[in-house]
Amino acid sequence: MITFSIRWLTSKKVRTAVQMRHHVWKYLNAQRDLLKPDAIEALEASMQQVTHAILAKDGAPSLDEAMENIEKTANDWLKPYPHAALRENIEVFLVAAAVVLAFRSFFFQPMAIPSGSAQPTFWGIVAEDLKSKKDATVPTGLKKYYLSWVKGEKYYHVQARNSGVFRAIDEKPVRVIPFITKQRFMVGNEKYTLWWPPENLWSESRLQNGLSIKEGDDIIKLKVTSGDHLFVDRFTYNFRRPTRGETIVFKSTGVPKLTQNTHYIKRLVGLGGEKISIGDDRHAYINGTRLEASDPGFEFVYSFGDNPPEDSKYSGHVNGKVALEAGNMAVGMNTQFRDGETEYQIRDNHYFVMGDNTMNSYDSRAWLDFPREKVIGKQFFVFWPITDRFGWHNK
Repeated sequence: MITFSIRWLTSKKVRTAVQMRHHVWKYLNAQRDLLKPDAIEALEASMQQVTHAILAKDGAPSLDEAMENIEKTANDWLKPYPHAALRENIEVFLVAAAVVLAFRSFFFQPMAIPSGSAQPTFWGIVAEDLKSKKDATVPTGLKKYYLSWVKGEKYYHVQARNSGVFRAIDEKPVRVIPFITKQRFMVGNEKYTLWWPPENLWSESRLQNGLSIKEGDDIIKLKVTSGDHLFVDRFTYNFRRPTRGETIVFKSTGVPKLTQNTHYIKRLVGLGGEKISIGDDRHAYINGTRLEASDPGFEFVYSFGDNPPEDSKYSGHVNGKVALEAGNMAVGMNTQFRDGETEYQIRDNHYFVMGDNTMNSYDSRAWLDFPREKVIGKQFFVFWPITDRFGWHNK
C-alpha cells in the first residue's frame, strides 16, 4: 500500500492508470446485471493487471501494456452511454452539490446578519440618508464597485429632472426575475426606476407621497452598508453544550413571539434552572451573582464604564426602567424585565439570550427562554464584507 501511494504521488502515468481503472470499475458496477459472465471476468482481469503493473510485481506486464489492455477490454465489453460527456458533467455537478450541502449541514453554514441587534459585535444592514450632508459624495467608477464588492457599501443617487410632487408607484421592491428587483416612483410627470433597491427605501430616504421636489434636488442620496456575512460553526456543539457568553445561532421555528422559520444570533446569558435578573447597574445577575467584564464572553459587553447606554455601542444589559430613563422608548423589548427587582427562573433545558445592542434588541427580555435543541451552532468566521470585523470572532 505504501509503495502504491508513493508511485501515485511521483508518477503522472500511474495517476492516469488509476483513473482509467476507476472508470472501468464504475461502469462495470453500473452494467454488471447487463453483462455476460465472460465479459465481467475479462474486465476484472484487466483491472487486476493494472494493479499488478503499478505495484510492479514479478511477471506483471508493463504499465503501458496494462493500460492499453484495459482500454481495449472496456471498448470491447462495456456498453457506451449516449451523451457520455453530458452525463459526466451532470454527475460532477451533483457530487459537488452534495459535498456543499453536506458541508453546510454538518460543518459551516453561511448566515447574513439582517438587523442591528448584535451591534457592535456583528453589524446588520445600516442605511444612511446623505441628503442633509452637503459634503457627502457618491463614489463612481471603479471605486463604486470596490466599495460595493469588498466593503459592502452601496450608494443610490437620483436627482430630479424636473420639479413636481413625489408619488411612489411601488411601495416595496418588485422582483423582475430571480436576483433582479426594481422600485419605481414619479416626480411630477417624470417616471424613475431604481434597480436593486434596499428594503424600506422610502422611509430610509425620508420620502412620502405629496412631497414637493424641485428640479436638480436630490430625490434619493442613500448609503446602505450590508450586514456581516459569517459562517456558523455547526460542528462543535455535537460534542459539548453551549457555554455562557458564547454567541449562538438558533432556529426560531416553534418559539412563540418570534418571526418563524428563520435564524437568530444572540449571546447566551442564562442556562436552564438558573434565576436571572437585570439590575439597574446594567449587569445581569445569575442566581444573585453579578456578571462582570472578567467573565468569558462579556469582556466588551460590560466595558461601558461611566458612559450612558447608547444604540449600537456596548452598554451592558438594560431593563425597562433604565431604557426609559435613557430615552429609549422601545419598552416592548423589556416587557418581562421592567426593573432590577424582576427575576425569572429559566426553565430546565432552556436558554436565555440577549443581543449585544441592548438598546435595540428584541431578545429574551421580551420572550424569555427557548428550548436548547433549537441551537444550531455558534458564530465562527466573518467572510464578508472586508472590514475590521473580518475573520475569526471569539468575543
